[in-house]
Amino acid sequence: MDAFDDILRDGFDDYRAFVNPLIAQRAKLAREPIRVVRAEGGLLVDSEGLVIEDFHGTQAFGHRNPSVAREVRAFLDSDAPSWYPSRVNPFAGRLARRLCERAGHYDNVFFGCTGSDAVEASLKLARALTRKPVLVGLTGAYHGCSYGSVSFMGEGYLRDPFVPLLQGATSIPFGDVDALARVFAGGDVAAVLVEPIQGEGGVRELPPPFVEALCDLTARHGALLIADEVQTGVGRTGRGFLATERWPRRPDVVLLAKQLGGGLLPLSAMLTRRDLFVRAYGSQFAAGESHNNTMGYNALSAVAGLATLDLITDELIAYVRETGAYLRERLESALRPNRLFREVRGAGLMLGVQLDPPDHPWLSFEHFGFPDLAHHSVVSPLVCHRLYRRGFFCFTCGHDWTIFRLQPRFDIPRDTLDTFVDAAAEALAYVEGLT
Repeated sequence: MDAFDDILRDGFDDYRAFVNPLIAQRAKLAREPIRVVRAEGGLLVDSEGLVIEDFHGTQAFGHRNPSVAREVRAFLDSDAPSWYPSRVNPFAGRLARRLCERAGHYDNVFFGCTGSDAVEASLKLARALTRKPVLVGLTGAYHGCSYGSVSFMGEGYLRDPFVPLLQGATSIPFGDVDALARVFAGGDVAAVLVEPIQGEGGVRELPPPFVEALCDLTARHGALLIADEVQTGVGRTGRGFLATERWPRRPDVVLLAKQLGGGLLPLSAMLTRRDLFVRAYGSQFAAGESHNNTMGYNALSAVAGLATLDLITDELIAYVRETGAYLRERLESALRPNRLFREVRGAGLMLGVQLDPPDHPWLSFEHFGFPDLAHHSVVSPLVCHRLYRRGFFCFTCGHDWTIFRLQPRFDIPRDTLDTFVDAAAEALAYVEGLT
């Protein structure tokens, strides 16, 4: 730790000066716990000793999970190479095999470093396979920040600075079966890209009738069904390793990231079937490298991924399911008396709390001096602000600022959740009292 004391003392200011001053300013204005100096027992501790439960979702196994860290450390202490110039990496091969065995149905994997890497790989696979131009997404989607991903983003600060976007990309209204049928009428759809539960869109689960139509229409028209499970996968919903395991048909492509690297290493994966990959890229010998990256197949990340898979037992997924149901029931009971509370939504340990905006002219971003945010609600940011003080790091949904989402670590104790529910009730009561 002594070797990093200087960084932990001054590196936060270096970030503000040399990386992104706007993010640093936002975090400061929101009074987020910024100066985090260590991880302890899966939790974070800041420079003032505040212990923080991270509900962001990337640390599903707690910060610096000892099992994952032990395997990473063992690899670093070995003499095995991490990168193979031939790109034939045995560690990536073993992780791909384990992923396919765990997920079932799939027998081909592409690795990247971020969720956006996986999204781009899936869109290119769809185009290469079908030779059709149209790629369909849903309103409220969030698939990352690369050009293909951003092309399915709703209007706003996450998309508008980057137009014109990917040609052929289009979005239809969330859950609209008729709109889905209409988009297929042209006969030129290569793929439909969906989140089983939208994260930034407000923790919105795809309605069952839409899922049924999606599975049917993509199959009948020869379009790829791509499930972005970056947030819902690896057991997060408690419904299985993947949230889509019980759909009427398994998606042609599933995308994973976030917790796949155990919270320590960047790692993403596109799972598909070998016959689709070969049909897309096998017509010419060199085409096997038509889509590639340099560091996605590094052995260190693969080792972290293998250690992560060891943690995802059926018992843990059952705990996620049961604990998520417990948290949902406790939240609904504690928040229902508050007139600002609307509902809790989601599945497993991917929940969202929707609130009604307070009816008070002073409680607005415009009044606080941010006229560019006047169309956003202050209610979720204010509640999150209060929760930061109690040691709970929650996040407002990027596309709907009336909702804050909860994605805690999988093994979070129920007494910690009880404390969180009390804190959330107190925070919402405080905001209600301002009106």
